[in-house]
Amino acid sequence: MFREFKEFAVKGNVMDMAVGIIVGAAFGTIVTSFVADIIMPPIGLLMGNVDFANLFILLKEGKTAGPYASVAAAKAAGAVTMNIGLFINTIISFVIVAFSVFMVVKNINRLRKEQEAPPAAPTTKECPLCLSSIAIKAVKCPHCTADIK
Repeated sequence: MFREFKEFAVKGNVMDMAVGIIVGAAFGTIVTSFVADIIMPPIGLLMGNVDFANLFILLKEGKTAGPYASVAAAKAAGAVTMNIGLFINTIISFVIVAFSVFMVVKNINRLRKEQEAPPAAPTTKECPLCLSSIAIKAVKCPHCTADIK
């Protein structure tokens, strides 16, 4: 059983999948940081100094009464919040990751199509009488002199 598992685990597809998952997770972390640290601050600034990471709706106050300056402060007080800003950040991260994956798959499919070019048109055909190989445009067989239609 150990030998079978070892054979399965070191097959090319399994190793490729493992590397893809690791790289994908790292890419997701980069995109999350890109959205939270690069994209959302200028958008928040344009919308009147809104910090999207701390944009939330208070559903129920915690042990200590609000107002709460941040999501972390609300959670520390035991408040129940609807974290709209974090949800917007997650949606933007998803769109960026989905678009990136789409572009990668699109390019891979384009490369596969280039590799799977259609076969070249035939340049010869068989004479129906003597079965010799003759030019595709031939109207008479050079071997048996039969007329070819």
